[in-house]
Amino acid sequence: MKKKVVSLLLAATMVAAMVTGCGNTDTPAASNNAADNTVADNAADNTGDVAADNASDAADAAADAAGGDLADKKVGVCIYQFSDNFMTLFRTELENYLISQGFSASNITIVDGANDQATQTGQIDNFIADQVDVLIINPVNSSSAETITDKVVEAGIPLVYINREPDEAEEQRWEDNGWDVTYVGCDARQSGTFQGEMIVDLGLDTVDLNGDGVIQYIMVEGDPENVDAQYRTEFSVKALEDAGLEVDCLSDQVGNWQQGEAQSIVANALGQFGEDIEVVFCNNDAMALGALQAIESAGRTVGEDIFLVGVDALSEALEDVLAGTMTGTVFNDHFSQSHSAADAAINFINGVGNDYYIGCDYVKVTQDNAQEILDMVK
Repeated sequence: MKKKVVSLLLAATMVAAMVTGCGNTDTPAASNNAADNTVADNAADNTGDVAADNASDAADAAADAAGGDLADKKVGVCIYQFSDNFMTLFRTELENYLISQGFSASNITIVDGANDQATQTGQIDNFIADQVDVLIINPVNSSSAETITDKVVEAGIPLVYINREPDEAEEQRWEDNGWDVTYVGCDARQSGTFQGEMIVDLGLDTVDLNGDGVIQYIMVEGDPENVDAQYRTEFSVKALEDAGLEVDCLSDQVGNWQQGEAQSIVANALGQFGEDIEVVFCNNDAMALGALQAIESAGRTVGEDIFLVGVDALSEALEDVLAGTMTGTVFNDHFSQSHSAADAAINFINGVGNDYYIGCDYVKVTQDNAQEILDMVK
């Protein structure tokens, strides 16, 4: 399937500074062997220029598409759950960007699915009845995408999926039928890989606290049906294994993206496994923050006798990375994703069309670059 990656000016600036850019996300993050690293180093000099060129092209295309009168166009936005920290950042930036592109605030309606697919389905039906000009949907359940797509396409409304990616067969269906449907988001396999690489980069001697040659870890997953949770869980561990490390999963529990649930899970695991736990993987930062509370309550110290990684680069998590109370996180770029979703919506409204997949890279965040990311997101 043809995939297009959009780099916005903001992301390009960051990319040039850190030599990490928006790019094709068909393949997860690069391997750890020396040959791959050499290739990456040789390509680094060109990355900033390429990213800047891509960003300029994307901005020009968006400006051209926005040339029509958008003030009277109605946009319906379905968010799976307003209480999700990352989606709060996403929807706020999405609304602000839509307004900056010429949409009237009164014609932008954003609704909370309350993590219930039946509720969200009713909201989609209401948007269809209201004859919105475009729908932007963050599905509660990715498995519902086929049903959602069918009813929205039948109503003749362009559709932009965000954040939670439908499966490959569903995306292929859009292309096969030539429908005005696209997905905007990041490849979660890359975020999981980055989590694992941050642990690998510390070295076995540092992470293997009990000296048995095995990395003992616990995993705190998001929604088990969500593809991001599945990929982050799988590929974080795969990165360790690909680096030749032996691993032992002591506990794998579902925290549903929630800080409180993660705190309880990690507290129980620490009570059960104690000092055997060397690494805590969390599928998002909200759960990592909960894990940190449990770790500190148990008298453990991140960076000394346990290691902790998350995903999203929430401000609080970035501050913990800077303070050394979190090993690392992964920047889930809500700026480029929300802007790209809005640009795709504008393209549909103006009859320009889009590729069926629009993606952007994640960014690995450690103490080395956490301040740069924090300055962006604050």
